[in-house]
This record gives sequence, structure tokens and C-alpha cells, in this order.
Amino acid sequence: MPARVDERSAAAASTDAARHAVDQARWRVDQKRQSAPADARVADTYFRAGEWVAAGQPVVSLLPPGAIRLRFFIPESELGAIAVGERVSVQCDGCGAPIAARIAFIATQAEYTPPVIYSNSQRARLVFMVEARPQAQDETRLRPGQPIDVRRTAAGT
Repeated sequence: MPARVDERSAAAASTDAARHAVDQARWRVDQKRQSAPADARVADTYFRAGEWVAAGQPVVSLLPPGAIRLRFFIPESELGAIAVGERVSVQCDGCGAPIAARIAFIATQAEYTPPVIYSNSQRARLVFMVEARPQAQDETRLRPGQPIDVRRTAAGT
């Protein structure tokens, strides 16, 4: 039957078209689903379910392991007594035992004492920002923005 070949070709073309439509629909669904580039703690959420998000706009802020920094300020008079690589002991409310950390950065420019930490006691008017990094096993005990108390270790090494 001569017409039967044409029907088979048409059916094969319909099957291919349907297969391509399914592939395209799958691709569109995959484009709408995103996953984090790495295992990390969610630091901030910019949008909630049901809100409209523009293409390429971040939805959450991630804090990957190893990115936790302890930021504190020291008076200018103590600047010469500390060094990068020096160990410090950090305590915070609810953290339990002190957390060991190493100074990773010392600012080169002074800042004025923020009003939040200003008190009637004799604090220096100029302070320098210092960043320390805790050991990996202690990172989960800390939260972004959490107040901390920092003390130099006895040996300073």
C-alpha cells in the first residue's frame, strides 16, 4: 500500500515532535529550579515563596564553611601589641567553652568608635578593625552578627 509509507513517516515525525516538546518542557522546569553551588548556611533570605524575582537576582545569601570571620575592634594604644597569626580566645553568650581563633587581618586605617560600643569608661576614640578566623569545628557555634568577647591568649602564639 503506497499511502502507508507516508502515514508511517507522519507518525514518526509526530513522535519526534512530541519527544522534543517533552525535552523542551523538562529544560524549562530545570531552568526554574536552582540549587546552591556549595553546602552552606543560609545567612539571609531576600524573597519568600510566591514573590516575583527578576532573572539573575539572588534569592538567598549563603555563608559557606570557612567564611566565618570574627570581627572586633581594638584601641589604637593596643595596635602594636597584636599581630596577624596571633591566637585569641573568643566567648559569646550560649557558645559554651571558649573558641580558639587566629587573627587573619588588621586594618591599616583607624575608625571612630561606633556609638554602639561607646561607653562612659575610658575607651580610645580611634579603633582598628581586626578579623580572626575560628577553627573549622567551632564555626557552627557562631552566628553572624552575634556579639563576642575577645581576649588574647596568655602566650600570644
